[in-house]
Amino acid sequence: MPSPNPELSTEATRDTAAITDRALTDYYTALVSRQLSTVIRRDVLSGRAKFGVSDDGKELYQLAIARVIRAGDWRADYYRGHTLLLSLGLATVEDILAQLYADGENDPFSRGRQMVGHYATSTIDQNGDWLDHTKSINISSATSPTAGQMARGLGLAFASKMYRGGQNLPQGFSENGDEICWTEIGDASTSEGVFWETLNAAGVLQVPMVATVVDDGFGISVPVEKQTTKASISKATAGFQANQDGPGIDIYNVKGWDYPALLEVYAKAAATARKDHRAALVHVDELTQPNGHSTSGSHERYKTKERLDWEKEWDCLAQFRHWILATGLCEAEHLAALEKKAKKEVMAARKNAWDRYTGRLQLTRDQVMALLPEADYPAEAFAEFRRTVAREELPIVTLLIDAARTLRFIVGADQLPEPFLAWMRNARRDVKTYFGDNLLSDTANSPVRVTAEPAVYGENPKTLPAYELLQHYFSAKFAEIPELFAFGEDVGKIGDVNQGLAGLQAEFGEARVFDTGIREWTIVGQAMGMAMRGLRPIAEIQYLDYIYYALPMLTDDIATLRWRTAGLQSCPLIIRTRGHRLEGIWHSGSYLAALTSSLRGIHLCVPRNAVQAAGMYNTLLRGDDPAIVIEVLNGYRLHEAEPDNLADFTVPLGVPECLRAGTDVTLVTYGACVKISLEAAELLAKRGISVEVIDVQTLLPFDLEHRIANHLSKTNRLLIVDEDAPGATSAYIRHQVLEVQGGYFHLDASIKSLTASEHRPAYGDDGNYVSKPQIMDVVEAVLELVAE
Repeated sequence: MPSPNPELSTEATRDTAAITDRALTDYYTALVSRQLSTVIRRDVLSGRAKFGVSDDGKELYQLAIARVIRAGDWRADYYRGHTLLLSLGLATVEDILAQLYADGENDPFSRGRQMVGHYATSTIDQNGDWLDHTKSINISSATSPTAGQMARGLGLAFASKMYRGGQNLPQGFSENGDEICWTEIGDASTSEGVFWETLNAAGVLQVPMVATVVDDGFGISVPVEKQTTKASISKATAGFQANQDGPGIDIYNVKGWDYPALLEVYAKAAATARKDHRAALVHVDELTQPNGHSTSGSHERYKTKERLDWEKEWDCLAQFRHWILATGLCEAEHLAALEKKAKKEVMAARKNAWDRYTGRLQLTRDQVMALLPEADYPAEAFAEFRRTVAREELPIVTLLIDAARTLRFIVGADQLPEPFLAWMRNARRDVKTYFGDNLLSDTANSPVRVTAEPAVYGENPKTLPAYELLQHYFSAKFAEIPELFAFGEDVGKIGDVNQGLAGLQAEFGEARVFDTGIREWTIVGQAMGMAMRGLRPIAEIQYLDYIYYALPMLTDDIATLRWRTAGLQSCPLIIRTRGHRLEGIWHSGSYLAALTSSLRGIHLCVPRNAVQAAGMYNTLLRGDDPAIVIEVLNGYRLHEAEPDNLADFTVPLGVPECLRAGTDVTLVTYGACVKISLEAAELLAKRGISVEVIDVQTLLPFDLEHRIANHLSKTNRLLIVDEDAPGATSAYIRHQVLEVQGGYFHLDASIKSLTASEHRPAYGDDGNYVSKPQIMDVVEAVLELVAE
């Protein structure tokens, strides 16, 4: 436990006059924030709200940040931080309580999709077009998974670096790259690997990121001694300190109760980060948590009496009050009046927020009940419905819907008035839309809406290795789009391990095509931050196997961003990777089921060759959604014909392509399996068996027009060929075709799936042969299917 230091920082109080200009305003904001924290806890414990986290004990460092944050800056915080928003006027107490109560219509941050403490500001308008980020303080939408905000914060700061040195970049996103990303993390979360990965990357990249470690001595109940080497993150990270040995980051340690010292530290950290693009770690320790970590438990269960007594004395608000009185800024009576005023303000806001929420719910309940007749048969069932919904303090719309559905089940639809049934139908539709929209872009800029432009070939098209075709493609796109960047492991100097970007760094410079360390999580974080700030990054994950190192970033942050902000924010990044049919365990991965399941909100493209990949990149670069493109690893040396419109043609997303017509079997596949399926179909044709081969092209979205079911209606037999494990991506395709598209009703035989083996692909030739579907495997599977 830290030893209290009764002496406030003397160096930090040299210019007391400058500090005290806003001290009383800060004190009042801190009082309002603390009272709000108390209300959050009380309303959860009383049942008004479901869960709460708040800022109690963490107010002063946020007030210090508020002094030096500027328009254009970004914040990537964790699930706290209402003090800063209140100080900057970015939110009101009623806004925060609306999110606490899950009042979606009045939650300005997530429309009821996130719990309290997860804030966001608009970065795009209702049409999906960018707002001017330089005119506002920008809050990137928070997520709950611990430390996940670090990688996003790195990317948002890295974008400033790109804007400072970039040429012909879009306007409205930066003023000479002077913007800081303010990132916050709880001390216990610094044990996560992404924290260390981010810190290392920030030191290497030299970006304007100020990361605050908020240290109250515990990670829920686990003390810092069991979390962090030397029980101090600033001591544990000392090797990152910038000094004469080379670049790094600035490291500060400051007490969370020392108001003037906090002002000084943040002013210094901000000045250096803004001017020199050197990151800073601000370790704010000796903080307290008067209400405990969250409303899910009591900190009295694991803290000693000594610690609890210390926290009362060294609470930052108590020490702030002592400092104000000690400096003679005002008398105790004035502070007491401010304290009463703050409580009154918050309680009034609480009443307004609650009345506004419940008033709307009660009005809807009254309107629904009025749709039922008073005494017609079956009167008792109607009366029970009224009793059920009348006794609910919070008659949320889904409760009304469920009661209405139950009533319909009991009495039958024919006994209910049509206006009541119409309300139920419309309410079910509306609530699904209300909470389900914005998973992907529905704007005019959506990549799904990009007009299909087929590839055009001359009479004698040039054929060349696929990797050279990609070089031609990327060279043309980089010349066309100045905000396009490519980076990743081995991407810069050698142009990626398979040479698809070879020569581009020499052509366009190290600022646009560059290498990174082996750090997938923060590679994706860099791309996310850049994409959120108007740039178009193509971030490379060297092999598909490695994408799982970045999966938390992809699934928790990028895939949910547009949805969890209800359309306030977007990040149209592209992840480029490769997989499929190379020999060996680790670079043969086609394990996509984890991606199709967890990446709803990201387009998942599986091109069969380099030409199709180029068409997909063209489509995605015209759109405003994130995407992953998985190229075929063993296809780079194969020769392909180069279209005349290589840099312009588009492959539509969610539209499968029928590559070979057939009448006996519909074969559905993707990626590297397309080639072997076509070869198998050619063999089968010699036996008089006609196989239709369909390339799905994108797994997310999947066949938006239900073309596959239409094909299946003509052949009545379905074979799925897939390199994933049994019951994985093939099961996803089966669900889409049979259930979503109704393909089950077209079948005249059992459905068959041909997949890879359950074990990983073996390196030996014999092992490889039995690990993944081969041409004769496809042939024999078709023969079995047509024999039924």
